[in-house]
Amino acid sequence: QVQLVESGGGLVQPGGSLRLSCVASGSIFSITSMGWYRQAPGKQRELVAAITSSSGSTNYADSVKGRFTISRGNAKNTVYLQMNSLKPEDTAVYYCNAEGSFRLVVGGPIRYREVWGQGTLVTVSS
Repeated sequence: QVQLVESGGGLVQPGGSLRLSCVASGSIFSITSMGWYRQAPGKQRELVAAITSSSGSTNYADSVKGRFTISRGNAKNTVYLQMNSLKPEDTAVYYCNAEGSFRLVVGGPIRYREVWGQGTLVTVSS
């Protein structure tokens, strides 16, 4: 009943830029925060950046500070990740995450949960 759809991944050369987008739709009561995580082959999923809905405060992994920028759309069910100065070590599947109150089952109760997108692959290579 709640979907996160990511777009914008692809192949880019080192030093290049990409912009990821994520739109949340469905039975959404409220969204507390949205963020981006990534998982490289053989590694655990890690937080890249997150932004709160109320104040717009942001949080970044040290490895992307100064290069990546997370932002919200006007509708607040959309989040973007602008990635600049990309490095080969940024190669990973990037997942959109939303935390909030959702109705995950038709006719079911509203619950506070995390939901995930299916991921979009970012490959940084020459």
